[in-house]
Amino acid sequence: MTQGLASLPMYLANKDAVSALWNLLRPRLQAAGLSRLATDLTWPQDYHAHWLEGDLLLSQSCGYPFTDDLAGKVQLVGCFAYDAPQCDGIRCASVLVARQEHAHLKPHAFRGMRAAFNAPNSQSGYNAFRAWAAPMAVAGRFFASAIETGGHGASVQAVRTGLADLASIDCVTYAALGRYTPQAVVGLCIVGTTPAYPGLPLITSNTTSGSDIASLQAALRSVLASDGAVSTLQALGIVGFETPSPTVYQRCVAMRQFAQTLGYPTLA
Repeated sequence: MTQGLASLPMYLANKDAVSALWNLLRPRLQAAGLSRLATDLTWPQDYHAHWLEGDLLLSQSCGYPFTDDLAGKVQLVGCFAYDAPQCDGIRCASVLVARQEHAHLKPHAFRGMRAAFNAPNSQSGYNAFRAWAAPMAVAGRFFASAIETGGHGASVQAVRTGLADLASIDCVTYAALGRYTPQAVVGLCIVGTTPAYPGLPLITSNTTSGSDIASLQAALRSVLASDGAVSTLQALGIVGFETPSPTVYQRCVAMRQFAQTLGYPTLA
């Protein structure tokens, strides 16, 4: 085993708990014979470059890139299940966040308003949002405008401050914002959810052997079953770990194709 780079970069509302999870996982991987493990997690700025690192042992990506520009370039390790209200096992949905003044509105009533999204390669913030809006679009448009914010937190802030009227936010992220930075969601409400999709995939390099992937999966299961991990898992909202077939993420592709078929290729 030569890989050693590790990161869990997607849910960082409680960064200390993310580090604690690696501290629980690392000795189990060492006991399984995996060598040259990073002492500390990496905190990447460029996610795409990080996911394609040749010595990547473990990371967490978004489901949409996993089926798109990462397809065939990384391997699936598994997927955590979270305790956000919109989660069902590893399946989840994005929450549609608006200001309280719009709490009474039905979905079609957001026609002509302003959307905020984190990035166009995001499953939760863009692809699922596009699939939600597509049946209501006319001539390829539903919103008056759609602004790219660079992150879910920034999208929430854009809605809260009136720069946008609606955003599609990963439900685990939104639950964590409410838990750890409740001021970030003051004055906001959930007015709906997108169609469901599989949660964030845990990935590894294409050079990781099948036996090492099995060791990773066994170590993750061991952490989930450990009494000593209870507080860390609760802090992160993790309640399970599954090893689905990579084909479950074709749901992300299907959502893109659904919107395109309806003549709505971009969030607009």
